[in-house]
Amino acid sequence: MLMQAVIASCVLAAVATPLGSLLPLIGAPIIALAIGMAIATIAPATPLRSGLAFTSRYVLQTAIVLLGATLDLPQVARVGSQSLPVMLGSLAVALLGALLFGALLRVPDRLKALLGVGTGICGASAIAAVSGVLDSDERDVSYAISTIFVFNLIAVLLFIPLGHLLGMSQRQFGLWDGTAVNDVSSVVAAGYAFGHAAGAYAVIVKLARTSMIVPISLGLAALRVRREQGGSVRLRRIVPWFLLWFLAASAADTLGLWEPALRTVFSHAGLALTTVALAAVGLSSDLRQLRHTGGRPLALGAAVWLSVSVTSVGLQQVVGW
Repeated sequence: MLMQAVIASCVLAAVATPLGSLLPLIGAPIIALAIGMAIATIAPATPLRSGLAFTSRYVLQTAIVLLGATLDLPQVARVGSQSLPVMLGSLAVALLGALLFGALLRVPDRLKALLGVGTGICGASAIAAVSGVLDSDERDVSYAISTIFVFNLIAVLLFIPLGHLLGMSQRQFGLWDGTAVNDVSSVVAAGYAFGHAAGAYAVIVKLARTSMIVPISLGLAALRVRREQGGSVRLRRIVPWFLLWFLAASAADTLGLWEPALRTVFSHAGLALTTVALAAVGLSSDLRQLRHTGGRPLALGAAVWLSVSVTSVGLQQVVGW
């Protein structure tokens, strides 16, 4: 049933793509996820479930590799070093907040990790990376992505007026946008709506933040291996293949091996594959199971997102931005 699952996901992605162009604040991947979840509620794709699981995981991981092919590491490193206190502080708050608030709300460990990493790094891409490491099921992945998206959209709508109200400079807003909004398209939309300089800076901050997928995924993989199998942790047992390709693709871009036109192709292909993968996640979801999960993960997502948003602004004041 793999081929049928891939075809169904591609058809749904083809429907979502033009809708994403009409609704750029939402984007094609989230639209594909929402439509897929709606279809799964009406007509569950039970026979295709194993094929959809394969599609959602490996297609999304391939999309992450293509994202790496558009990362200019020296540029990311320069901006990342300038914004390091704010970026690392926000990431630490996201991970610790997910751990502490998740424990208080009694959210399952894997869903807690997905929400923390999704909020702290880059939404769906980070969730995909971590879900492969933690062997999370499609229910948790769809719930985490949906929850992250809700607060991502709220951030886009609120940040621009709040930025003006707080008297932020272009650079300050770009840093806030890049560290507290998750999806790349939403970062671009909010940043450039505030100003061209803010948008350009926000994108680079977002890319620097995205590079944190690698160490966080490796750390979680090591913790999982140690917890489940005990003893020492060998690097070759915990490094997911797609992270190695992510780094190799980034290195190739840094060395100038890609023509500008090819980088554009990689970017569009990455978005297309992300849309296909999230269509598969939506089609394999079961909203009846999500209802059993209750509102606690949503409350956790709200707590972590608010913590990250406030921390980013606060740290900018502390470091004198």
